[in-house]
Amino acid sequence: MTKFGQNFIGGKRVAPLGTAIIEVRSPYNGELVGSVPAAGEADVDLAVRVARSAFDNGPWPRMTPAERQAVLSRFAELHASRAQEFAAFVTRENGSPIWFTHAVQQGIAPQNAAYLEVAARYPWEARQTGMPAGETVWRREPVGVVAAIIPWNAPHQSALVKLFPALLAGCTVILKLAPETALDGQFLGELLTEAGVPDGVVSILAADRDVSEYLVTHPGVDKIAFTGSSAAGKRIAALAGERLKRVSLELGGKSAAIVLPDADIAATVAMLRYAAFPNAGQSCAAQTRILVARTQHDALVDALVDNVAGMRIGDPADPETFIGPLVSARQHRRVAGYIALGIAEGAVVAAGGPGMPAGIDRGAFVRPTVFANVDNAMRIAREEIFGPVVCVIPYDDLSDAIRIANDSAYGLAGSVWTSNPEHGLEVARQIRTGTLFVNQAPPDFLAPFGGYKQSGIGREFGVEGIGHYVEHKAIRMGR
Repeated sequence: MTKFGQNFIGGKRVAPLGTAIIEVRSPYNGELVGSVPAAGEADVDLAVRVARSAFDNGPWPRMTPAERQAVLSRFAELHASRAQEFAAFVTRENGSPIWFTHAVQQGIAPQNAAYLEVAARYPWEARQTGMPAGETVWRREPVGVVAAIIPWNAPHQSALVKLFPALLAGCTVILKLAPETALDGQFLGELLTEAGVPDGVVSILAADRDVSEYLVTHPGVDKIAFTGSSAAGKRIAALAGERLKRVSLELGGKSAAIVLPDADIAATVAMLRYAAFPNAGQSCAAQTRILVARTQHDALVDALVDNVAGMRIGDPADPETFIGPLVSARQHRRVAGYIALGIAEGAVVAAGGPGMPAGIDRGAFVRPTVFANVDNAMRIAREEIFGPVVCVIPYDDLSDAIRIANDSAYGLAGSVWTSNPEHGLEVARQIRTGTLFVNQAPPDFLAPFGGYKQSGIGREFGVEGIGHYVEHKAIRMGR
């Protein structure tokens, strides 16, 4: 068991100012993984005070960009050396299958490298000729104290996609961990200190929703960076808006995978296994609406059912397991409720359905479920389920497919499957969503990631990712 008896505030272990404890238990077998203090308002006050002092008076914002990059480069090396260890730990915390946590952890190294590459060429200060005359110095300065609030499904990735650009910009950061994964983030603090991040710059707290709202509204916080549900994002945006705080939000999705008539059904379904069911569907970018030509609907459903039948379900620490448990009993109830709702709405259960998977009698498991002949007006096609539940929706022609894909409150991710990638590109250009791939394309950590509509505000990765953590200052030069 991993026990943290103190909070991580400003680079040091500090006694909590309350007595509440968060216990993290495996959603697979209920085993106690560890415990950490549950931060209260007094702990938040202390963390903000330390961060505020470090920003207003400390060395980090006043170091050169290159000096900050050197520190974060050392951190990246330290983190990469422990990738397998962290993957196994997260699997114990949240029940994500080990293949998924390994993939996520291995992807963090190029994610970090991309931020470092962008920071090295970012125009932190530039001189330009003014219009109509004169000269202007254009500076990008750190926005201030950042509250970074992350979810539980890919905790290190979610943390570092915010910590890296904020720290590279010269901000100080309070990272708020989800109670479900309140432990793994503690290791990030230790590595940042080892890498050379000065005292006061980073604090890491675990807390419930009420304390998170207190952090969001704290007058000492300049910016909120949040990843999570659209409902929570709306609440944060409202609270931030009342106080004119800077905010960026990476929120939910109901992403559409458009299978064009010329696509190879077998090859497409083999890859949709990873696009539609990653981490038991607990991914904001999961392709949970599969759009297929009406004439090919049954063939695709049959292939998808066969693929689902071959998914091993069980111990998430087993490398052969494809689908592990959901993160909690609460999430289990939510997903089971949507499966029941889909049946009540008249969708056809082609695979899965209610109840536990065969041979499993404990843990937060649901059966991976494929609904066929789904109408896009059904709630199961419109609301984010965040579980291994996929809707197959028939379309009549290409314009109908594009209409259905865009008929959503969300716009985070999507895909187009075709034997003609250039035609796929033309289709992708017509989809109102932030990130798409044509067939199975690798991620690009230099390209922006984020959503249209209720899938968020702002972007992560690349130049745009750093841009959310700076203020722009123009200094007009006179003679």
